[in-house]
Amino acid sequence: MPRAGLTTDRLVRAGAELADEVGFDQVTVSALARRFDVKVASLYSHVKNSHDLRTRIALLALEELADRAADALAGRAGKDALAAYADVLRDYARHHPGRYAAARLPLDHETAAASAGVRHAQMTRALLRGYDLAEPDQTHAVRLLGSVFHGYISLELAGGFSHSAPDPGETWTWILDRLNALLRGGSAS
Repeated sequence: MPRAGLTTDRLVRAGAELADEVGFDQVTVSALARRFDVKVASLYSHVKNSHDLRTRIALLALEELADRAADALAGRAGKDALAAYADVLRDYARHHPGRYAAARLPLDHETAAASAGVRHAQMTRALLRGYDLAEPDQTHAVRLLGSVFHGYISLELAGGFSHSAPDPGETWTWILDRLNALLRGGSAS
């Protein structure tokens, strides 16, 4: 019988908070049970195991990111859309590092196809419409943006840019300007 007050949603949200505090790799059913001061067995009526919990946190993070990105992209095109989308990712990662890591969790095909990850791909392709890219260039551009954004964000979160000038925010703006120019087919000015 499920313990009073514990729900799957409450556990997943608590797991996401735990991920932000201690790192996504440290989130387990045991760690979550300690947080609620309950026995591990009390949680198994809500989540199957640590992998199930981590997958649910990943799905939550993808949904949160998709909602924020959709709001940021509304009514924007071209460089404004590119910067808005990129800034949502960077801001989310800085405020929710564990959830951001969760959003990178590899999902099985069926779970991924039913996740908000599909919305991310659609939004990335939608923002690229402002650049008039035909296939296969559009797919290359989706991969380029994902690689640059997630690579930079991961390095920044790890402190990779904290030891030298210029400020990482200045570099972020420079990168967005260069990506915009590349996608437009011109040079950055």
